[in-house]
Amino acid sequence: MPDRRRRTVRDLRRTNRSVLLRGLYFDGPLSRQDLARETGLSPASVSNVVGELIEAGLVAEAGSVESDGGRPRVLLKVAAGFGHLIGVDVGETRVMAELFDLDLTPLAKADLPLGDGGHDDRAVARHILEGLDDVLGRASVDPSTVIGVGVGVPGVVEHRPAGDGTEAVVHCQTIGWDGVPLERMLRAGTGLPLFVDNGATALGQAEMWFGAGRGHRNAVVALIGSGVGSAVMIGGSPYRGAAGSAGEWGHTTSRVGGVRCRCGSLGCLEAYVGAAALLERYRAAGGPAAADEETALAGLLDDPSPAAADLRADVAEHLGAGVADLVNLFSPEKIIIGGWAGLLLGGRMLDRIVAATARYALRQPFAQTSVELCHLGPEAVAVGAATLPLAHLLDGGGERAAAAPAPAVHPSAGRVARREYISGTRGRPSGSR
Repeated sequence: MPDRRRRTVRDLRRTNRSVLLRGLYFDGPLSRQDLARETGLSPASVSNVVGELIEAGLVAEAGSVESDGGRPRVLLKVAAGFGHLIGVDVGETRVMAELFDLDLTPLAKADLPLGDGGHDDRAVARHILEGLDDVLGRASVDPSTVIGVGVGVPGVVEHRPAGDGTEAVVHCQTIGWDGVPLERMLRAGTGLPLFVDNGATALGQAEMWFGAGRGHRNAVVALIGSGVGSAVMIGGSPYRGAAGSAGEWGHTTSRVGGVRCRCGSLGCLEAYVGAAALLERYRAAGGPAAADEETALAGLLDDPSPAAADLRADVAEHLGAGVADLVNLFSPEKIIIGGWAGLLLGGRMLDRIVAATARYALRQPFAQTSVELCHLGPEAVAVGAATLPLAHLLDGGGERAAAAPAPAVHPSAGRVARREYISGTRGRPSGSR
């Protein structure tokens, strides 16, 4: 009985810290009086918890405001310098790592093209580890200040039991990953706390917190790049389904018996609106070659030829029908289109996409839904990935995630040994491809 009571007191304290931290992070600066009013906690509880958070360095004073007939009220905010966050976006052609402070102010970025290795799991893991080294070195940041590393990946992320917790295993048919133990592979090269999730889900969380979804509880965030995915946000949190695979919007059927998708199925939405498939159709129609997908897609959107106009009309129709499916299934307050290709397409023809949505959606839910573009820009997946360790910090009331044991290598040989391990010359974790 005494142990149960101690756990209950500890859990209550963590909950109170979390409530206050979230209030300060998303709505601060706030005074102690503001916090008591908005959270429902007693003034004494607020004062005690705030004192702990200030002592820990997680909360700092941010000036004062006049009060009615009394002493000025001291404003409080979450201290941006308390620690650092790293977000990693595993994209179609590159791995991007970005370092942030606690306010998500960018401090350093590393952009690593995948090159000939493509999406070989060892090559991707090696690029991620190199990106971590790079951003920490560029900003001269001590790794001990890093609260965590969020990694956004394509496909389904399964969290399997491992030891005292879980480890992330990735399934992505479009890049040939079938149960890749990415988290275990990365832990062979870093002791930093790791948080691995689907990239669209990470983007969805960031858009709900800081972007077009702020102030809303139910939304769908659509990520359109070379491939297509989505995050279904219900009650402010991502809906994951029984197997963690909810949100694979790109692999819903847009045309029965249609063209073959990269996943192996026929007629997937991704095969009609994903940039890789769209540009393949553009080249087949006589479109010019381009050095990269972004340039090629911009060229398609500017091309006055009849073939390009037909392609634009086709993608607007398919994308509108796909958005209508989201409207009919989830009746969200908002559908937010993001990703580098989604922003290019939406920036040029959002009106046509919305008009097509209206033709396919049921009138009543469509009337309650708005369709708009992502506010956080084309590289928002890295920001979203950084929110993964941030969410853990806020939910835990400021408690850091435990760091994994560092690899047993001599410090002077650290980077070389880590890369050799991932490349396979020093062995590989069991179960990897």
